[in-house]
Amino acid sequence: VDSDRQLAQHLVGLYYQTPNVVQPPMDTELLRDYIDYARENIHPRLSDEASDELLKSYLELRNPPGGNVGNNGTRTISATPRQLESLIRTSEALAKMKYSAEVTRADVKEAVRLLKVATQAAATDPRTGRIDMDMINTGRTTVEREMEETLYVGLKEFLSERRGNRLAVRDVTRQLSEISNVQVPQDEVLTALRRLEADGVVQFNERNQSVFVRTGIVM
Repeated sequence: VDSDRQLAQHLVGLYYQTPNVVQPPMDTELLRDYIDYARENIHPRLSDEASDELLKSYLELRNPPGGNVGNNGTRTISATPRQLESLIRTSEALAKMKYSAEVTRADVKEAVRLLKVATQAAATDPRTGRIDMDMINTGRTTVEREMEETLYVGLKEFLSERRGNRLAVRDVTRQLSEISNVQVPQDEVLTALRRLEADGVVQFNERNQSVFVRTGIVM
């Protein structure tokens, strides 16, 4: 916390009318030599305690208190093997900074803290307030993917009763909103229609904003 405060004070101080620059505790050239030596000569290995802490922390990220259950009952994965690899590399880097030949439990705990801080803003689902690693890995949250799939299935069922008809997209959107009692965004309907066209269920005329429901298609 103290180091975070010092860094923040330094950065804010740079924008004062008279810059308040914090004197670094180490000469820049010496720091460069320190880093170069660590990069070339220090190669820490995971201790048994560090390995146990990595496993424990990873499992906690995968299964946080309260569980990870989506709207449709499926489990939401909060961490992936990619994040575990990141934790390992960060733990090794922290040990290397100390010229340590071994990665300790404390290194792993600090790596976990840094991961949580780094991903909190980028991976927090605004709908649920939960950290969802899918936002980093795919750019979309699990909830968003579930909602998209629900709309796709609902739209498919809606159109199955209208085979052989050509419909205006705005009318489809309005009727879906009335059926669900929720305002359905038209851009999400368009996305679902593109999927249905790719599946051969409809002919979607994006220019005219209309959709023709094919006959003889098993929905």
